[in-house]
Amino acid sequence: MNDGIGRPGFAVIPVLDLRGGRVVRARRGERTSYAPIETPLAKGSEPAAVARGLLDAWPAQTLYVADLDAIMDGAAPNLAALEAIARACPGVGLWMDAGFSEQDGIAAFLAAGLGRPVIGSESQTDTGLVVGLGDRAVLSLDTRGAERLGPAALHEDPSLWPPDVIAMTLARVGAGAGPDLDALQALRAPGRRVYAAGGVRGPDDLRALRAAGIAGALVASALHDGTLRRAEAGDLA
Repeated sequence: MNDGIGRPGFAVIPVLDLRGGRVVRARRGERTSYAPIETPLAKGSEPAAVARGLLDAWPAQTLYVADLDAIMDGAAPNLAALEAIARACPGVGLWMDAGFSEQDGIAAFLAAGLGRPVIGSESQTDTGLVVGLGDRAVLSLDTRGAERLGPAALHEDPSLWPPDVIAMTLARVGAGAGPDLDALQALRAPGRRVYAAGGVRGPDDLRALRAAGIAGALVASALHDGTLRRAEAGDLA
């Protein structure tokens, strides 16, 4: 399967947040209040249908999936949902955050061959898992407001990072506040591709991110709300 590694140009990566086997609408990182999504891109909130709708709305090469049951409650990753997404979106790379914090869970996920694990800093107690996985995984540096979640070393030492790093600003998710360009530029490091997550409102924000040297952006609300459309994709390639 395509794993989404090393894509040229600026990458727009659509996001699916899963809760109870359905796609939910993310708002400001307040996960307990997320409700099943209502979107013009799909009928209902079934993951495969929403994934297909997102790809119809934007010609993405990678999808990001957050399994909130696993992240919040420690449930096993919803591989059935990921398999359904993979069948509906052949050739598209999948990045999945399922609250991975132990080597055994990562080994089982990698053995399933469904994509790349995303290692969220909020789920870590030390740096061992991130360092051990190297470029097999994507690192998500999670923040909520001014609070950096997880081990300080993961946020402060770029030598620990794999090539692909997500700057997950939870308070800006679904908030329409725009990306935090200053914070994103501070994360840039040689040999690392930084992806913005949270705050993208439309094509102007994507252009600003690209101009700032950011490798791409994780996007959901702008696609569901229609403020980001497929017609703009050529200008951002």
